[in-house]
Amino acid sequence: MMFTGEHDQFRLSVRRFIDEKINPHVDEWERDKRMPLHEIIKDFAKLGAVGLEYEPEYNGQGADHLFTLVLAEELGRVDNGAFPMAFGVHVSMATPSLAAHGSDELKARYLAPAMAGDMVAGVAVTEPDTGSDVAGVKTSARRDGDDWIIDGAKMFITNALQADWLCMLVRTSDEGGYAGMSQIIVPTDTPGFTVRPLEKLGMHASDTGVITLEGVRVPVRNTIGETGRGFQQQMSQFVMERMFGSYNIPIAAQRALDRTRDYARGRRMFGHAQSANQYLAYRYAEYAAQTDMLKTYNRDVAARHVAGENVTRPATIAKLTAGRLIREVADWCLQVHGGMGYMEETWTSRFLRDQRLLSIGAGADEVMLRVLSQMDGFVDV
Repeated sequence: MMFTGEHDQFRLSVRRFIDEKINPHVDEWERDKRMPLHEIIKDFAKLGAVGLEYEPEYNGQGADHLFTLVLAEELGRVDNGAFPMAFGVHVSMATPSLAAHGSDELKARYLAPAMAGDMVAGVAVTEPDTGSDVAGVKTSARRDGDDWIIDGAKMFITNALQADWLCMLVRTSDEGGYAGMSQIIVPTDTPGFTVRPLEKLGMHASDTGVITLEGVRVPVRNTIGETGRGFQQQMSQFVMERMFGSYNIPIAAQRALDRTRDYARGRRMFGHAQSANQYLAYRYAEYAAQTDMLKTYNRDVAARHVAGENVTRPATIAKLTAGRLIREVADWCLQVHGGMGYMEETWTSRFLRDQRLLSIGAGADEVMLRVLSQMDGFVDV
């Protein structure tokens, strides 16, 4: 893969922004359990880091996918997992379907202000009784003239308390299973829309909520793409979500390994530096090697996407691998720090809590394995 000078300059700009505008505030955001997303995304938009692959007509940058790779990689330098996740939802999880399939009117009304940082977006698929099994979605929209009337509930929705609109997957016909679903833009200030915050193990600075919809009325023109094609569109959006989530991990993992290496080299145990323990040294080397392999694989996935290939399978592999790797790295780093690693004042405890989510969100590890076994013909679809 060949990065250009523009990619390199963009990487440095994002890194500087994280060092100056994000990391100095992370502890405060964690204590408050909230980030000022509108303010941060607005500043990121001024940097040219929002809507990288979207049309300039809608405040996108018209850039290639490698810029998205660079952005996601550098977000691994953030001192919590909450901001990369919340920002990733906005730029790569809630908006791809709108950018690819939305009408010009819909993109002008919702995509353009989101890419300018004037609106915050979220995606709403999961429900109280339906997680990874998207075919079980029950939230329904019935047509009433030129409007949809939506009833149901959505759960574990990132950015739910700050989002101005959600890309919501709902049933728009009585067809069961994967058929009869549509993606609809639902403004969060619509009457009948309520949200309740959730307390989580990690990702404390990222707001997550349960949404209740009772007679929520939105125009039919808020439908993204063709009515009844929501499931297919959401599956494509999931691929982008899994790629973005995996891209984030190598720098986050290597940064954690580097900090733990430095700690082990400076701590004396039994008359020697802790790093002299051969078992610790070998485990570090294994995790560092696996991290480098994931980075290389991620970049191959990105290159294949740029070339126009269907990357559903490699993106699934990358996401599964990233989730498992970061769980092990986080646990090992805390273990090396011992009792201090278990303390809230040490970065390891937050890192462990935050990174645990990747093996659950955007499709659990078991779902990734199911997808792969089906694609490889081992299990009938």
